[in-house]
Amino acid sequence: MTDDEMDGVFHALSHAHRRRILDLVGQKPGIAVGLLAANFDVTRIAIMNHLTVLERAGLIISKKAGTTRQLYLNATPIRMIYERWTDEFSGHWAGHLPRIKQAAESAAGKGRPDG
Repeated sequence: MTDDEMDGVFHALSHAHRRRILDLVGQKPGIAVGLLAANFDVTRIAIMNHLTVLERAGLIISKKAGTTRQLYLNATPIRMIYERWTDEFSGHWAGHLPRIKQAAESAAGKGRPDG
């Protein structure tokens, strides 16, 4: 992955609407653009602009099905970035960190008078 490609991925992920689009497309592979746009309080044109950014970054793949565009998540660019800075050992522990954090926060909350 080139620096320009990586910049495109980070740029695409920098906007809340685009992250939400990725969530929705990941949950509903093949979702039509119109159905996706109905989940937002912005114009369809704004959603199309966000989709353009996501497609250029390689995070969304669209396929034409008749008069409809179906959208699919492509997590490969995110995975490539992840693999750039992790090795097998750190990747193993990174997978456990959310549970460790949650357990620590839970234990700390039990020690409080309001917890």
